Amino acid sequence: MSHTVGMVRSWLACAALFPLAACAVGPNYRKPVPATLGVPAAFTTPAPEGARPDLTRWWTSFGDPQLEAIVDIALKNNLDIAQAVSRLRQAREALIQQRAGLFPTIQATGSYSRQINVRGQTFGQITNAGIVNENYALGGDASYTLDVFGGVRRGIEAARGSYQASGYNLAQVQATVASEVVRNYILARAAQASAEIARGSLRVQDENLEIAGFRVQAGLVSSLDAEQIRAQRAQTATQVPSFDQSFEQAANRLGVLTGQAPGALRAELVATKPIPQGPGAVPVGLPADLLRMRPDVQAAERNLASATAQIGVAKAQLLPQLTLNAGINTNARSFEQLTDIITGRIFGQIAQTIFDAGRNRAVVRSNRAAAEQAFGAYKAAVLTALEDVENALTALRTAQARRAEFAVAAEASNNAAILARSQYRAGLTDITTLNTAEASLLSAQSGLAQARADEAQALRQLYLALGGGWDANAPAPTAQPLKHGDGQPPRPAE
Repeated sequence: MSHTVGMVRSWLACAALFPLAACAVGPNYRKPVPATLGVPAAFTTPAPEGARPDLTRWWTSFGDPQLEAIVDIALKNNLDIAQAVSRLRQAREALIQQRAGLFPTIQATGSYSRQINVRGQTFGQITNAGIVNENYALGGDASYTLDVFGGVRRGIEAARGSYQASGYNLAQVQATVASEVVRNYILARAAQASAEIARGSLRVQDENLEIAGFRVQAGLVSSLDAEQIRAQRAQTATQVPSFDQSFEQAANRLGVLTGQAPGALRAELVATKPIPQGPGAVPVGLPADLLRMRPDVQAAERNLASATAQIGVAKAQLLPQLTLNAGINTNARSFEQLTDIITGRIFGQIAQTIFDAGRNRAVVRSNRAAAEQAFGAYKAAVLTALEDVENALTALRTAQARRAEFAVAAEASNNAAILARSQYRAGLTDITTLNTAEASLLSAQSGLAQARADEAQALRQLYLALGGGWDANAPAPTAQPLKHGDGQPPRPAE
């Protein structure tokens, strides 16, 4: 009973204020503050200080023109981005549909009838075909449901939030595609570097095998030396096909990411180039910056706003609906007489759901639960963003430390291998020492190449974690309506 009295009071209050102002039921959305989302004051992992750089086109920091060109092609032709653009257009049209609820619906009708007397007699105009009755009619109807309690405006608010979320989702897809291009480009160059190291080791081992053959022929050593070198060479040779396979897979992936056939970029990538290396440090700013810099976080926040507005949409269904209808009609026996008699009508209607077995209230509770879920998703997105940055910082620091140690190991192993070869040629050391030195050199060089690739990948990971790949200072991306004929699927062949 008390709920009914409160509902009546709300209706009377809004009716008294209409049309000067209209009530909007449901909660008014307020963006959650960082403290409620668990955002700390600073990152726990040590991070470089300084002004946060512009990360809109972060891949240019690697200084590789070919990489930049491939990213640009992918951002233009990638099919995942094309799908995200289509979803954004759908959200735009959904917003337009919601806005239409603020305006009346107007319909016009026109009719013409001709009755011919086939048998018997009747009054009318006599023609050669018989007796004819003609009738012309024109009419118009208008219907408007007043948004007294703001249900339509809450629906527009929800649709606008979904539209903006779709825009941020598009930005996230673009950033992810750019990151995937860089990742596979690094994989391709790392595979080439590893293959070159293995082939260089094979050339040295071929020389060692030739020297061992001369020493066997001279009777200085047994054939055991030659067989051991031959076995080690075969083991090294088994690595080359695996590296070539990794290169082919990365090149194929780059082709698909650019919206082309898998092998479209292979010819451009086959020439060996070094692993791209970016800056050694990137200032990350404050954790709270991620709420604005990360498009996926922005999308989650807009989804929360949309879900909150849906509560008001559902609550408006519990209150009376006021509809105004108007119409105008005219009809005549001839077209010239249409304006002689014109009739009009206007009436209003108030509708209130009396009993629906709790359906509408269940919708309100369901929408509240959906808003709670959206808040959880928003907070999860924020915490995941923080985790991504922390992990990327750790990965970058670890990769840099490994690269430095592998550089020392590679230099020492190279010196040791040179000495071992020289001593073996002079007969001052055995084949086991030479093989061990060559294996250590191959391992150190391969480790150094992998550490360089890991450092580049960690830097890529950090750029993506910081929200790189889109302009965070610009508003959410928007979509233009499709032109006639755009977006149509191809017709099947006849």
